[in-house]
Amino acid sequence: MQTMEKGFKNTEVGVIPEDWEVKLFNEFASINGRVGWKGYTKRDLRQSGPYAIGAKHIDKSNRLDLSEPTHLTREKYLESPEIMVYIDDILIVQRGSIGKVVLIDKEIGEATINPSMVILRLWENLPSYVFYYLISFDGQRQTVFDTSSTGVPMITQKQIANFKIPLPPTKAEQTAIATALNDADALIQKLEQLIAKKRLIKTGAMQELLKPKEGWEVKKLGEVADIVGGGTPSTFNSSFWNGDINWFTPSEIGDSKYSFESSRKITNEGLKNSSARLLPVGTILLTSRASIGDASILMIESCTNQGFQSLVVKEENSNEFLYYLILTLKQVILQNASGSTFLEISPTKLKSIEIIIPKSVEQTRIAQILSDMDNEIAALEKQLEKYKMIKQGMMQVLLTGKIRLDYDL
Repeated sequence: MQTMEKGFKNTEVGVIPEDWEVKLFNEFASINGRVGWKGYTKRDLRQSGPYAIGAKHIDKSNRLDLSEPTHLTREKYLESPEIMVYIDDILIVQRGSIGKVVLIDKEIGEATINPSMVILRLWENLPSYVFYYLISFDGQRQTVFDTSSTGVPMITQKQIANFKIPLPPTKAEQTAIATALNDADALIQKLEQLIAKKRLIKTGAMQELLKPKEGWEVKKLGEVADIVGGGTPSTFNSSFWNGDINWFTPSEIGDSKYSFESSRKITNEGLKNSSARLLPVGTILLTSRASIGDASILMIESCTNQGFQSLVVKEENSNEFLYYLILTLKQVILQNASGSTFLEISPTKLKSIEIIIPKSVEQTRIAQILSDMDNEIAALEKQLEKYKMIKQGMMQVLLTGKIRLDYDL
């Protein structure tokens, strides 16, 4: 039997300090949603007016995003005063995107909620502390556990009312915890803004550096690279699969500049018994169907399925330069695609696309500048992930009392 650490106790929400308590949400907050007969239709929507906040207005970091707002008539807004949104309200997604939560921490003007949301309004305890608990691992686990097993995931107001939360004994301690987590959020947000700025700078640099200049030559893609398709071994033959040859599909391309390993692999026998071709390191994987025009540079000898027309770049050209140029050609590639069931660009069409490129030395210079920018962004993104992990660790220990912060009484 495990011994309980001195000063702690076991509760319905886990081990917490002895002077903390567990409360139900309905003991310190009201919970309101949009009443069915007070719903709204397209006729109630407007180009301006009070906001109708829904799940789409909560970003992946649980921040309010009104960049694509929904507006209602003022009459519809005034019809339901109990769901008018104010500072310190916590909005919880009730159906659909379960787990999304946002704290209204600043004035946003007249606003209400759509039928997928509920408002948690506290009469005691600190809203920011409760918000951080709801987005913590333990809070999210409780939300998912209580999700109704209907066609569309949902939680009822009654279920939310019965959520349990561990609470420090004083508002001062709640404030100290929320402030520490808010400081971590501010650091994360600042880094996200820096990354966004760096990406904009890189986009501008690409447009300028890749813009044709005097002395550049007009070529067809087929002149600077061999176009190689892919294939799929029979899925009915187990000896073709689970080998050691990487086999990429279009869904694995587009998020990263480089591709190191595929989700599925095939055997030598599978390679021999399909139209898949082994591609050398440095090949530009280019999707030719589904999401057309996504690209990545191959970092290990591999093959692909038939959703690719990959570019094996000829020696006198830079594959890194061509990769960046391909990223600017997505619309041109789409315009050359055809098909009744789904769009696809053929190797013949791809080969015939005209590009304007500099000599090899200039290609390398341009590619190096853009690669350095990518490396800087990648380093910042790695740092961002580290900060997010640190914040998650802070939430785990601060919201359970495993670490107590000094605070003014």
